[in-house]
Amino acid sequence: MSTARTLLLAGNWKMNLDHLEAISTVQKLAWALRDAKVDLTAVDVVVLPPFTDIRSVQTLVQGDKLWLRYGAQDVSRHEPGAHTGEIAATFLSRLGCTYVVVGHSERRADNHETNDVVAAKVKAALGHDLVPILCVGESLDQREDGTHVEFTLAQLEESLAGLSAEDLTGLVIAYEPVWAIGTGKTATAEDAAEMAAAIRGWLREIYGDSLAESTRILYGGSVKTDNVADILVSDDVDGALVGGASLSGPDFAALCKAAVGQ
Repeated sequence: MSTARTLLLAGNWKMNLDHLEAISTVQKLAWALRDAKVDLTAVDVVVLPPFTDIRSVQTLVQGDKLWLRYGAQDVSRHEPGAHTGEIAATFLSRLGCTYVVVGHSERRADNHETNDVVAAKVKAALGHDLVPILCVGESLDQREDGTHVEFTLAQLEESLAGLSAEDLTGLVIAYEPVWAIGTGKTATAEDAAEMAAAIRGWLREIYGDSLAESTRILYGGSVKTDNVADILVSDDVDGALVGGASLSGPDFAALCKAAVGQ
């Protein structure tokens, strides 16, 4: 990865761990990072728990002054109001969240979220000082027929519609090939590098050099301790969106240690 961009490792817990388990997991993660002497000035370590855990994580992180950040796995495109079951961006901001995942493939598939909906969620997050981790990526069919780059860049374009370079300062993009999420299959380091370079090139063409060089691009999809270093070899890959390997504090800490080359 580029030394100009801080490494970002974000643990997406998905629908796992209740609020008590969340406290234990974050405590163990903090202890394991400390014991492994991971340089937390060189990497942003982030946990993305279920909504019901966020207050507990906030209390622990802020109370114990842990050098960790946290966020949410989704956000409503609406402002507070009559939207049953939705969680507004302002609520997440008030809970001290830094990041929010937007457009994860499971949300797109399970909840039929279109690129228009994702774009509205990106805008909602940015409007309340949350950093969107915008997820894009292709299916296995698109990978096999050679349209993966074209599809992913079109998805990115539509998910950022109507936003300027100034609006997108701090944006994080997560490339997550759908066929590699929770399947045990992992894109090769070359696959991740190809797509990250294509995404950065598109950002440069549409928004200019400054945003292209400052935007962190993550890889997501069956990231583990034994493959994370290879994935991060490319100058265009700035971190990882980690799933199952982030559910154990010690395991996630080991992955972070491997990622920073310690």
